This record gives sequence, structure tokens and C-alpha cells, in this order.
Amino acid sequence: MGGFFGVASKCDCMMDVFFGVDYHSHLGTRRGGMAAWDPKIGLQRKIHSIENSPFRTKFENIFDEMQGTSVIGCISDSDPQPMLIRSHLGTYAITTVGIINNADELIQLVMNSQGGYFDAMTGGRVNTTELVAALINRKKDFVEGIQYAQSIIDGTSNILILTDRGSLIAARDKLGRIPVQIGKDENGYCASFEEFAFTKLGYEKVCELGPGEIVELTPESMIQLAAPGDKMKVCAFLWSYYGYPTSTYEGINVEAMRYRNGAAIAERDLEQGRSMDLDYVGGVPDSGTPHAIGYANRTGKSFARAFIKYTPTWSRSFTPAKQSDRKKVAKMKQIPVHELIKGKNLLFVDDSIVRGTQLQETVEFLYENGAKSVHMRSACPPIMYGCKYLNFSRSTSDMDLISRRVIMELEGEEGFRYLAEYADGNTERGKKMRQTICEKFKFASLGFQTVDGVVKAIGLDPCKLCTYCWNGKE
Repeated sequence: MGGFFGVASKCDCMMDVFFGVDYHSHLGTRRGGMAAWDPKIGLQRKIHSIENSPFRTKFENIFDEMQGTSVIGCISDSDPQPMLIRSHLGTYAITTVGIINNADELIQLVMNSQGGYFDAMTGGRVNTTELVAALINRKKDFVEGIQYAQSIIDGTSNILILTDRGSLIAARDKLGRIPVQIGKDENGYCASFEEFAFTKLGYEKVCELGPGEIVELTPESMIQLAAPGDKMKVCAFLWSYYGYPTSTYEGINVEAMRYRNGAAIAERDLEQGRSMDLDYVGGVPDSGTPHAIGYANRTGKSFARAFIKYTPTWSRSFTPAKQSDRKKVAKMKQIPVHELIKGKNLLFVDDSIVRGTQLQETVEFLYENGAKSVHMRSACPPIMYGCKYLNFSRSTSDMDLISRRVIMELEGEEGFRYLAEYADGNTERGKKMRQTICEKFKFASLGFQTVDGVVKAIGLDPCKLCTYCWNGKE
């Protein structure tokens, strides 16, 4: 995924951006970067790998290395950034969040122009943020360039630019699939993916940019450079999965949504007469926990944390190359509470079931520690399509998805004609898919939230939400 944070201030703001970027660490685990503008020094930049240690530890000496009254930073789950660019628009730093599906086509477009070229990364790849900059540079100013880039990118692109004048230009994706939020304090303005990142630092929220909206931030003002569009398709997964509990998007808090969502799953179980003899309800940590609290509150079943994720040293998503090593790391993170597992009938709510690998290992871990039965509920509908708008999942193919693999086993490619039926737990195909997953993972029962249930729990107009990964609707 990824996120960015930037400040245009009357005074040195390195500390604010350091903490503001750090508050985006839940959105990525690959690269962290900061770029600063100082009236005397000009533009500076640092990028570090954060794959095995958090942003804060890699940038703790940044105050001795850089200074600036305008600073941007990012957590990137893809390519190194921010990039420093020199063009006819001036020298500037740029960071982006999103994904470009037609990158090869756009690279060729730039290469075919006079003097077009890119720095090549390992394997000949082109940094996607550099590609966005190259598209922006094809036009006469930043606004025209940003709108041009966003219009021809197949995917999503939120953009934050630090100019050589010290101003920030923030642009939300044309369909607003992910947020850009603006805050203000007595010294200037900030732009952020996460609202809580700046309110915690003493900034007051000014607004959330609309789809396609572009603003310029200086220490004294926020100037709208392009008005928002009418159509929005904000990602519904923001609330279900990768949003931080304290986050608020489009005025809707993540934690509160998850309570409502869990309660709705429980409500449907009760309506369908799925009465289970349960000792405890729990969440697959961390984001499954609030869904489970909502479920437990609605059913009156006791909530308990039957196992705990050991966060002091396993707080980050460390993924070794070998599957045997990954399995061992997953088990190392999970510490059982034997009194709450042995001989107990348990129901767990997970935020989603994507590939199913980690969940299968979790269920094996519970049975190894004496669980009598393990029921599973997914706070999302079955994921039928790999997301083509955001890189929040490491899946590279639809066949990485557990739902697709099970359908292939049941019917072969012919089954892909009936994805809507498989997604619906009331159809024969839907029941068969759920039964097959139960047998594979040794679930006592399995239930998925519905698209309508998620939409209702969020509370936005359905036409404003992207639910592509669940139903293929763009």
C-alpha cells in the first residue's frame, strides 16, 4: 500500500514530518523516505529500507542530516521514493501512492518522445514515481501535468510534490480511491493519508480532498488549483482491512465501522439459525479483533483473546523467502493462552480471507494447542478478483486467491463463469465453496460478510465505494 505526509511551515518542520510519516508505518514495510526544502540549502532527500526494522529507527539521525521548513515523507510498499526531479517545471521532490497497471505502455510513450529516458532499477524496471513525474513533465505546469498523468494512468495515483519554492502540491486520485487529508496549525499546513497522523501532532483538520482535487499548500494558505470531480470510488477495504483503528475516512471511523460490521455478521448468523455452542469469540489479530468485539456484543457470547501476537519483536510483517521459514515465523508470532484454548469451542473473526495461507497456519496452531472446534467468520465477502487499483496485497494473480483455487478444483475454468453464485452463500455453488474451504482448513463452520453488509456498516452511498475485489464491479 503506502502513505505520505508533508508540511509547509514557517519554521523547521522535520520533527513533525518524522512523526507524521512514522504514523503511516501500518501501510507499508519496504521503503521509507523524506525530502526537505530549506531556503539556504534547497532540496535534500534520504531513502532507507524498512523491511527488517521500522521507519523510526532508520531515520532517527535525520535531524543531523537534513533540515527544512517544507518537508515531505512517505512509507512505500513498492519503489524507493520520494524522487528528486529536475525539469522545465523546476526541481522538485515527488512521492506517490497507488498502482499503475499500464506502466509498460506509458514508459514507451515517454521513451518515444524526444530525449525520453528513465533510470533503470534491477531487472530493467522503472520506478513508478519517476514515471508519474515524467508524465507530469510533459505538460506546461503542475496542474495540467497531474491531471494528464491521472487521466492516462490505468490504476490509482495520489501525488504529493515539494517544489523548489517550498510549497506543497497535493493531489487526490481522480476517483478518490484513497484519501488525502489537509490539516493546519499556527505555523502552516500539512497533507496526509491519515488524519490522526496530524491531529496527534496538534494540527486541526481543514478538509479531505475530493476526487481529483488539487491544492497548493504554503505556510500561509491553502489554494485550490483544481476542483474535485463528481464521481467517487473510495476503497471499501480502507475500513475493513488496512485502515488503522483511529483512522477516519469520509467522516467514518474505522474502529466504529468494524464494530458495526461484526455485529451485522452475528445478526445474519442469528437470523439463519446458526446457533453454535461457543465458549469464546475472538479476533484474528490485529484488525480482526474489533469485528469480533462487534460479533460478541451482538450475540452475548464471551469475547476472549485466545492467542496474542508477540509485538515487541514481531511487530512487523517479516516475510522470509522459504515457505518453511515463513511458517515458522508465523508460529513464533503467536503465543497461546492455553486456558482459553484447550477443550474450547472457539469462533474467530478475521478481517478477510485472501490467500488463506496464514489463516490455515493459525487454525493448525489452535488445534495443536487443544482447541475442540474452530469456527471462522470473514469480515469481508469472498475475494474473487485481485485488486487492480491498489497494491495492498502481495498476490500477483487471481489464482493466488483461495476462492479462485477452490473454484478451479470444483469446476475448472468453467466455474469462473459463476463467480457471483460462488460469492453468495445461499446458492448451491456458494455452499459447496464454503464447505470445501472448511474441509481444507478444518473449520467447524465458515461464514462471509456480504457486500451489502459491508456497505451498510460503512454507511456511504454504495455508488461511492469500490467493491471490485468482491464483485468485479468498477
